[in-house]
Amino acid sequence: MIIRNERTGRNAFDLPRRTRLPWHQFRGPQLSERAEGAQARSVASRPAMTHQVAKLVFWGVRGSTPTLERDTWRYGGNTPCLELTAPDGTKFILDCGTGLRMLGNHLTERRRGMGIEAHILVTHYHWDHIQGIPFFHPFFESQNRFHFYSFQSKYLGPHSLEQVFAAQLASPYFPVDVTMMTAARDFREVANGETWAIHGTHITARYLNHPQGCLGYRIETTGGSIVYATDNEPGEHTCDQNLRQLAHGADVLIYDAQYSPEQLASERKGWGHSSWLEGVKIAREAKVRNLILFHHDPDSPDKVVDGFLSAARQEFPATWAATEGMSISLSERGVAVDMKETRMGIRRRLRFAATVSGQTEDGRPFEEKAVVRDISLQGAYLALHSRPRLQSEVRVVIEASSDPTVSSVMTLRGTVVHFELGREKNQNGVGVVFIEDPDPGRPRD
Repeated sequence: MIIRNERTGRNAFDLPRRTRLPWHQFRGPQLSERAEGAQARSVASRPAMTHQVAKLVFWGVRGSTPTLERDTWRYGGNTPCLELTAPDGTKFILDCGTGLRMLGNHLTERRRGMGIEAHILVTHYHWDHIQGIPFFHPFFESQNRFHFYSFQSKYLGPHSLEQVFAAQLASPYFPVDVTMMTAARDFREVANGETWAIHGTHITARYLNHPQGCLGYRIETTGGSIVYATDNEPGEHTCDQNLRQLAHGADVLIYDAQYSPEQLASERKGWGHSSWLEGVKIAREAKVRNLILFHHDPDSPDKVVDGFLSAARQEFPATWAATEGMSISLSERGVAVDMKETRMGIRRRLRFAATVSGQTEDGRPFEEKAVVRDISLQGAYLALHSRPRLQSEVRVVIEASSDPTVSSVMTLRGTVVHFELGREKNQNGVGVVFIEDPDPGRPRD
């Protein structure tokens, strides 16, 4: 979606390029409105300590296989890959799905010939978590160095990860072999329950319940704690305990929510995955501060993920649905969630009156008159007094004609992807992406 700020003439999502909500909002779901206001004032008066900020970026969020369908683009179709930058600049990569290709291009562009060093934590060896390896450009540059971590598979024996790495480029499956990858690399096999430190960041690995084995990771930085627990099916006692030990008190829990609770209890039982409801249960029991629903099923369009998110938020308000390009910053001030610049489309500057209804940050319904500043076929930029919650649904009713004798009301559903406090003369700038409703039927010739 492209939107334009009428006051500045800029594309509304160009500056800033990220969507940032206040730090205080993400400390937990149980603050009263008065406490939230007091905390906001406290945070605003506190000096920033940017050297203690850890940043997590989602490059791939889909499970099992990549998707290209139009109705999955809002959350994204690449398979798992996350980038974590610790407060001291140490870089971690979580899994090597197809999102790894875009991360590689990003790192190459930013470093411009300078060496790249990163620590790569691989959860397991299924295709959707390793299939980006041949397409990660930094592996082919000799000035770079990478450190790999995963477990010894009983099916592969010693040096399992090294074998998997080489097999991704084996003949006849790929046109060049592993010798073309000139970056320095080393491999470490870690045991269940092992903890180790990398430049002040502490990592713990524990087994999860998934066919052929899978590790979950807890990463403790000076900015905050992240638990990455993708590909897990509840019900195996030891692994259930492992997960709760990893997740206890975490600032962020990234959890497998591939299926609905109904699917998990029936046709998808035994497939090694979980649901939003199980994620909520774990987040509550382990006193997690923020829950991220992850590993979206390739057959789940955006509206299904929307439904999972909405249901989870009814039970655990501090829930988010992982989206490609979304980032999470952790520091002594709390946790902040940012959304990337949305996709672009043909845009038109205008001033339409509209009625907007939805849900505020603290869960209260609102309805108010608003002005549509910019619109495209994908979304709109609104000026509102209310503060709608990021990733919440809104209803926009637009009166598109100035002629009172002509009825031209247009009703649209959208999801909030951008919020900027006080952007428009005592009003807030709000960006929405429209949700495509099912086509009731095309006219026949």
